[in-house]
Amino acid sequence: MKPSIPKGTRDFSTVEMARRNYIFDTIRKVFGLYGYNPIETPAMENLSTLMGKYGEEGDKLLFKILNSGDFLRGADKALIESGDTVRLASQICEKGLRYDLTVPFARYVVQHRNELQMPFKRYQIQPVWRADRPQKGRYREFYQCDADVVGSDSLLNEVELLQMIDEVFRRLKISIILKLNNRKVLAGFAELIGAPDKIVDITVAIDKLDKIGLDNVNAELLERGLTQEQVDTLQPILAISGSVDERLDAIERLLATSETGRKGVEELREVIGGVQALGLEAELDLDVSLARGLNYYTGTIIEVKARDVQIGSITGGGRYDNLTGVFGMPGLSGVGISFGADRIYDVLNTLDLYPAEATTSTQVMFINFGAAEAAASMKMMKELRSAGIACEIYPDAAKMKKQMAYANSASVPYVAMVGESEMQAGKMALKNMATGEQTLLTAVEAAALIDGKK
Repeated sequence: MKPSIPKGTRDFSTVEMARRNYIFDTIRKVFGLYGYNPIETPAMENLSTLMGKYGEEGDKLLFKILNSGDFLRGADKALIESGDTVRLASQICEKGLRYDLTVPFARYVVQHRNELQMPFKRYQIQPVWRADRPQKGRYREFYQCDADVVGSDSLLNEVELLQMIDEVFRRLKISIILKLNNRKVLAGFAELIGAPDKIVDITVAIDKLDKIGLDNVNAELLERGLTQEQVDTLQPILAISGSVDERLDAIERLLATSETGRKGVEELREVIGGVQALGLEAELDLDVSLARGLNYYTGTIIEVKARDVQIGSITGGGRYDNLTGVFGMPGLSGVGISFGADRIYDVLNTLDLYPAEATTSTQVMFINFGAAEAAASMKMMKELRSAGIACEIYPDAAKMKKQMAYANSASVPYVAMVGESEMQAGKMALKNMATGEQTLLTAVEAAALIDGKK
């Protein structure tokens, strides 16, 4: 039987890894520019840390890890015989793979609270796992690149996070739509229709508006226990249109009787005004259906879509005023964003937006003409590497055609030849593979030429 990997996971070749590292490095540099510092948390967490933080749908997507050894020892035999896998899992699995980076971060903050200076800004670039149905743009193992700040209520944090998103996608040359909403506005809508206790049901349903359309959203709202009158009252809200400012005005009028809703509109105005004053390359959009389906957002909600590729959201986030409360540390406000590196990777591949240097590591390959020539080449390579020029030598004195084919397949920009005459002159014949131009140079001169073209 041929070896294989689990569905929803992928191998990455050297070229693919170079492209992925280009994404990670771009995001990492922008995080650093805004004063965020890295941490890491374990791939697995205690299930007690993860369960109940993502809503009912999220809990179903947690990968659970069987206890080591005889995992059925002590398990309720009646549960085994009845096939009650949900309750059985709690007895035979104590740990699970992390579903995102935000909940482990909240656990980290609470666990290390005495060591942290508030506000605390961190970023994390690590893989996460979800037992989802694999499809285009959706994987069971994928990387998230998160930036969060906790210990501050200031909406300046939201403004800076939106600037960071804009800067990352400007550097990656991806045209985006930056969608905003506020959970307080959604709570105001629930109050308006007389169903404040149905806020989660309402948000989970209307969050699917783009995917399943208005009729199906209305049907789902009815299934979730709303009355026809309540669903009818929601219709003008879901149909709000116009410019961002016009939509804000319309929402404010609709939510005139809701203190929570008005607070949400006020926060949206401050955040939108802040980023508009600084200027954005991205298109900014106010989307009243945006909820992101996660229970822990309490204020600003952020989602990013690529304009030129049909794929799910490529970045998301928001404010979560009470997330650390579930770990015994109430009253700590946080806000964060998460870049979906795998979807960004797919977008860059689709649009072929990688710069040439992102996919090539070796800048110079030396041709191997034999033992003496290879030894002379190695000395020159030492000089080039000292100057920061990545280089390699073909390990065998094979035919010239074979060595050049290797250089071509690896997209190496320069080939260096050190034959008998070059050895005597202490130089190399450096060939530009794009133009075919060949120049006789010392290692120092070659380094200066290559470095000038980087």
